[in-house]
Amino acid sequence: MAGQGTPATALLAKRQIAYRTHPYRVSPDAPNYGALVAEALGVAPERVFKSLVTEVDGALTVAVVPVTGELDFKALAAAVGGKRAAMADRSVAERATGYVRGGISPLGQRRRLPTVLDESALDLPTIYVSAGRRGLQLELAAADLVALTDARTAPLQTR
Repeated sequence: MAGQGTPATALLAKRQIAYRTHPYRVSPDAPNYGALVAEALGVAPERVFKSLVTEVDGALTVAVVPVTGELDFKALAAAVGGKRAAMADRSVAERATGYVRGGISPLGQRRRLPTVLDESALDLPTIYVSAGRRGLQLELAAADLVALTDARTAPLQTR
């Protein structure tokens, strides 16, 4: 993979935040993509988080949830004081973040979007999120992700 730099890694370096990058090979069209990423990295799947661009009452919002579960849209809406949440259109998500599906990072987005992180992340020493490119994950402390994105934390997974 030529170069490891992405807007997400550039932001982390600029802010002098400790992180590690982890390359992997998984087809972005594979079923159960997140679990396959965790397997490729050799880490517990509950440590790997997906960044989902959603619309809450018409406003784009990023939900960061473990790949082991599904996003609870009602919980997301409640976390940001909204009434209704749904997935954003793929092209809208890609345009707003500057990233492609399968590589959307909660960090270094073209347009900084409100972010909500599933509270389970706070119980882990580090979490993995997309580095902003398919095939590359970032490992960092959840507290650093919260600080860099001004994220709220809330229970976001369906049980």
